[in-house]
Amino acid sequence: MKKSLLNVVLFPLLLMGCSGDGDTAPPAEPTREAPDYVARAASAITGEFLREAVTRLASDEMMGRAPGTRGDDFTREYLVRRLEAAGCRPAFVDGLMWEQPFSIVGMTTDLPEQWSFLNKAGDEISITRWDEYMGASGVQQPTAGFEGAEVVFVGYGITATEELWDDFKGADLRGKVLLMLNDDPEWDDALFAGRRKLYYGRWTYKYESAARQGAAGAIIIHTTPSAGYPWQVVQNSWSGEQFEVPADDEPRVQLQSWMTKDAARELVSFAGHDLDVLIESARDRAFQPVSLGLTTSIDLAVELRRTDTANVGGILPGSDPELGDEVVIVSAHHDHLGEGEPDASGDRIYNGALDNGVAMAQVLALAEAVARLPELPRRSVLFLFVAAEEQGLLGSKYFASRPTVPPGRIAADINFELGNIWGRTSDVTIFGKGKSTLEDTLIDLAAEQGRYVTEEKTLRAGWYYRSDQFSFARIGVPAIWFKSGTDYIGRTEDWGEVQQARWIERNYHRPNDEVDESWDYSGLVEDAHLAFRLVLAVANAEEMPSWYPGDEFEDERLASLAQLGP
Repeated sequence: MKKSLLNVVLFPLLLMGCSGDGDTAPPAEPTREAPDYVARAASAITGEFLREAVTRLASDEMMGRAPGTRGDDFTREYLVRRLEAAGCRPAFVDGLMWEQPFSIVGMTTDLPEQWSFLNKAGDEISITRWDEYMGASGVQQPTAGFEGAEVVFVGYGITATEELWDDFKGADLRGKVLLMLNDDPEWDDALFAGRRKLYYGRWTYKYESAARQGAAGAIIIHTTPSAGYPWQVVQNSWSGEQFEVPADDEPRVQLQSWMTKDAARELVSFAGHDLDVLIESARDRAFQPVSLGLTTSIDLAVELRRTDTANVGGILPGSDPELGDEVVIVSAHHDHLGEGEPDASGDRIYNGALDNGVAMAQVLALAEAVARLPELPRRSVLFLFVAAEEQGLLGSKYFASRPTVPPGRIAADINFELGNIWGRTSDVTIFGKGKSTLEDTLIDLAAEQGRYVTEEKTLRAGWYYRSDQFSFARIGVPAIWFKSGTDYIGRTEDWGEVQQARWIERNYHRPNDEVDESWDYSGLVEDAHLAFRLVLAVANAEEMPSWYPGDEFEDERLASLAQLGP
């Protein structure tokens, strides 16, 4: 399969990238002959194009792009105009609509400033909202809460039959508040993929797991290493209005909450336990839930608002009469956090320039490039901007549950998230490396750019399960997210890691995630050129990509292909 993909389009990278001042970088030394028409199409991907698009998408006019707001409307209107101008057709309802609308429920939870816990002697300890805990209602009702609920430490809160792991051991946890670790087992390569975090370690799984136990509430203990981001990200992400799709009859907890590790340590100590001892006990299949001898009550007033948002999509139909009904998806989320808690300067708009303005700009540039080809690829290419990713991948989940073609006819999802605004790199990072044959093609294409492929440095962050490619993977579609790595050309060995870590600490989910004059667009351009080559390779190949044998999503893919029939 790898050869069939690569033989489709082999051409040199045209580094039409811009440095921070907008100058064009010199072209890379070509390694293979390229059709002139492909090179001309690729020339649509420039730093100036990206700069213009992200500046607009991350402007104050877009009001932080929160779902269900005027900023959401403005963003979607802009994306439709750009897709239409590029030559795309509407992607939904048989080519009649640019948008796939869906309803969402906004919930603004009034958390108490102090949350109190009682021990068996009747003594009380309280933790403080914002500094020590954050949370939101887990139910779409005007009120939520519980009274006198027992607090139980449940380790990782995981049930995984394939790992012979069960943290609950049949304990009756109905109506209780579960204290759990924000992680999955990581000390043994034979368990849960070792250091690489799986979905079992994600906060969404934790709340779902607690709800399946009939729990009243769940508390996740936050640490920066286990979450992949500092406490301030929890503060900003879990304040203000939170969105969900309308609830069905699935089990839910009354309260979804986070607690700092220091606060959890103090709480557990108040109950007569040692947090380190409890954590160590959880590192064993024989772990049993531990009642802490604490009870707690909480009453929540919840302001509910039902509104709508939408995924936006434009399609370039495939040119092959047989393969044209198969689709390659190029995706990025269009939402951010809107307006919220002000920073020290008083800025309340969370512009979301790097998260996810640059990614949207790259997808728009790819739409321009593909549309410039004199003959479109054999498979159709769908440029998809999904809504409400920051609220738990809501838009991509909605699309995945109602795709425009059956999942077995979606060849791949190539997702864009965050990006590189510090310059060119010698490496390319694949998040969740080791999953599908998309990587085989990408590795060879990157080599033609003079680049090598690595896995992410922060395996414990579980990045693959945190963006929209995960929604496609869950329905079996081979899905990949990659971007520049940390080996920056002309920089010291650790320079790139320092820049990215500093951005996570200082800018991620903060109002100062804004376009800056110091940005160097050349790395974004280089990544977009690489993605262009990957899109063409997948869209023109005889066969679709596949998961590597034994991958967690392989069975779902085989089932979706079987549903298509012979």
